[in-house]
Amino acid sequence: MATQPVALHAQQPDSTRVDSARVRMQQLDSLRLDSLRTARADSARGRTLQSVRVTGRADDLTGIAQAASQGRVGRADLRTRPMLREGELLENVPGMILTQHSGDGKANQMFVRGLNLDHGTDFQTRIESMPLNLPTHAHGQGYSDLNLIIPELVDELEYKLGPYYAELGDFGSAGGATLQLARLLPAPIAQVEAGAWGFGRTVLAGSRTLGSSTFLLGGEAKRYDGPWITPQGLRKLSGMARWTWRSGANEVSLLGLSYGNRWNASDQIPARAVQTGALSPFGQVDPTLGGTTDRSSLSLAWRRLTSRGVLNVDAYAVRYGFGLYSNFTYFLEDANSGDQIEQRDDRRIAGLDVSYASGGRAFGVPHTVRVGVQGRFDDATVALYQTTARTRNNTVRADDVQQGSAALWTAVESRWTPYLRSTIGVRGDAFQFDVDSDRPANSGRRTAGIASPKLSIVLSPFQHTEFYLGGGLGFHSNDARGTTITTDPQSGERVPSVDPLVRSRGAEVGVRTATDRNARVSASLWTLALESELLFVGDAGTTEPQGRSRRHGVTVASFWRPMRALTFDGDVSFTRARYLDEPVGEQAVPGALENVVAAGVTWEPMRDGPVAALRVRHLGAHPLVETNAVRGTATTLVNATLGWSLRGARVTAGLYNLLGSAARDVQYFYASRLAGEPAGGVEDLHYHPAEPRQLRLALSFGR
Repeated sequence: MATQPVALHAQQPDSTRVDSARVRMQQLDSLRLDSLRTARADSARGRTLQSVRVTGRADDLTGIAQAASQGRVGRADLRTRPMLREGELLENVPGMILTQHSGDGKANQMFVRGLNLDHGTDFQTRIESMPLNLPTHAHGQGYSDLNLIIPELVDELEYKLGPYYAELGDFGSAGGATLQLARLLPAPIAQVEAGAWGFGRTVLAGSRTLGSSTFLLGGEAKRYDGPWITPQGLRKLSGMARWTWRSGANEVSLLGLSYGNRWNASDQIPARAVQTGALSPFGQVDPTLGGTTDRSSLSLAWRRLTSRGVLNVDAYAVRYGFGLYSNFTYFLEDANSGDQIEQRDDRRIAGLDVSYASGGRAFGVPHTVRVGVQGRFDDATVALYQTTARTRNNTVRADDVQQGSAALWTAVESRWTPYLRSTIGVRGDAFQFDVDSDRPANSGRRTAGIASPKLSIVLSPFQHTEFYLGGGLGFHSNDARGTTITTDPQSGERVPSVDPLVRSRGAEVGVRTATDRNARVSASLWTLALESELLFVGDAGTTEPQGRSRRHGVTVASFWRPMRALTFDGDVSFTRARYLDEPVGEQAVPGALENVVAAGVTWEPMRDGPVAALRVRHLGAHPLVETNAVRGTATTLVNATLGWSLRGARVTAGLYNLLGSAARDVQYFYASRLAGEPAGGVEDLHYHPAEPRQLRLALSFGR
C-alpha cells in the first residue's frame, strides 16, 4: 500500500462550554491515537488523515464512530452530573449501572447489556493506556476498582460497547471504557464538601506550564461513615502527579497515581431478619467486616507525529495490595465460628502498549491502517483464609501466580465512497498461566491462544446520519487458579479445570443522527453470546459452572442542548438474557437487568448565575433465580444539585435519593443461616439497601 504524507488538525468542538484554556488543551492533545480518524470528505480529500478532538456529548460523531454504541463524554458534561460514588462516572455509558453491596472502598458491582459483570469480568476499563481490570484477583476475575479516581481530574470518558473493536482484548466482550486524565487545568481547583453521616471531602489541584513542560498536581482526601449501624469509617487518600513535555512532533507524559483506602463493610443482609425486626435495614449480621486497598502506578506515554502517521508508545508499572473480610452466609458452614473469610491480593504489574496509525491509498481508495502490540505481566500472591472477627482460623488456599499475555492487532478503515466505509480488524492473543499453590495438586502451567476477527460497515446516505452493521469475536480470560485446579481446597474432592479463555460473539445494527441544534440520537439492536460463564469463585477457592448464554437487547442514547446553558439527556436499554443449555423454564440468568433508564436535565450558564441538575436512575425488576420465580424489585432513584456560580467560585447543595425511596442497590437469592436456624440454612432474598435521602454541601473554586 502506498502511503501519503499525513496532515493533522485540531478541530473546534461543538460544545459551547469551552474557553481559551480549553481550546489550548484540545490543540495540545491532538496527537492522541484514539481520536485519529480519516476525514469525512470526498475522494479529493481522501489523502488527509485528520485528528478530531471530541469533548462532549454535543459533538457530532458521524463520520468518526465505528458503531452506534460508541461515544465520548467530555469534562464539561461530566462535572454537571450529581454522583454519590466515584464509580458512577461509568454510568455515562448507555445502559450501564454501578451499585454497591459492601463498603464504599470495595469495587462497584457493575451491570451492562444483560451481564452482571460482578466487579468487571466482561467490561474492560482503563485509565488511559493502563488497565484497571485485575485477572486472577483474590475477590473476583477482572476486579476493577474505580475508587482511586478523582472525578474533577477526569478530562474525558470514551466508551465502546460490544466486541467489535480490535484494540479491545481481554475482558472486552461487553465493551470497554477509557478515562483520560487532565494534562492541563484551566484554573487551580480547590473544593471542600461536607454532608450527612460524617461525609467530608477535600480536593486540591493545579497545573503550571514552564516552557515546553506542563506540571500538574492533584489530591483528594475523603471520609464517610454512612447511615450504617456499624459506621463505615471510610478513610481515603488519592493523589496524582503529571509531567507533560511537548516539542515539535513529540509529546511525552509521565503520570503517577497513588491511592489508599480502608473501610468497614456493610454487606448485603437477609430480608427475613429485617422483616422480623431482628435487624435494621442498615445493620449488619457480622459487624467485623471491612477491608483495605492501596494502589500506586507510574505510566509513560510518548506520542510522535511522523511524516507518514502517528506513533504511540505507552508503558506502565503498578504496585497493588488488597485485603477484604466478608461473610455472605453467616453460620451456614460453621455454626460456631461463623463463615467469615479473608481474601488477600498482593501484586506487581508491568505492561506495554504500542500502536501506529498511517493513512494512504490503495486501489484508488483512501485507507487508515492501525497496528498495535500489547503486553502485560502480573506477578501476584493471592490467598483465601477462614476467619472470625478478622482473626485467621485456617488457610483455605494460597497461591503465587504469574500470568503473562501478549497481543497483536490491526484494523483497516476504508472509505469506498463518500457514503460507504468499512473497518476490518483482527487481533491475536496469547496467554501463559503459572500457578504455584500451597496444595501441589492445584499447581501447574497452562498456555492458550485465541484469534478475534472484527468487522463493521457504515452507510451514510444523509448528512449527519449513519447506519451501522458490525460484528466480532471477543473473549475473557478465566482465573489462572481455575485453569490448573484438580482438587477442591475445602472438600478435597476432584474438580475439573476450566478453559483458560472463553469465547464471545457479538453483532449489532445501529443508527446515529445529529442536527445542527445539538441534538444527538443513537440506537442499536445487538446480540451477545458467551461460550461459558465459568467463573473462579474467590469466596470458596474453587470454580462454579454457569454454562453458555445469549443476550439480545436494544439501547437508545439521546442528548439535546437547545440552548447554551440547558441540556437534556436520556438513555434507555432493554435486554433479554438466557442460558442455552438449561431446561425450558430454567433459563433465566440471575442478576441480568432487563431494563435500565437514565435521564437528566442540567442548567449551567457559561458565566455567573444559578446551576442545577436533576437525574433519575431506574433499574427494572429482574430474575434472581433461573426459573424466574423470584425477582428483584425495581429501583428508582432521583438525585439533584442546586447552586450558584460567582467569579470562579461555586456553592452547591446535592440532594441524593431526593424522593426518599426505600430502594435496593443490589439483590441476590441464596441460602444463608442465622444463629439458631436449621443446619441447612434458609433460602432467602439478600439485599443491600440504597442509602436514604441525604444532603451534601460543596464550596469550590476553579472548577
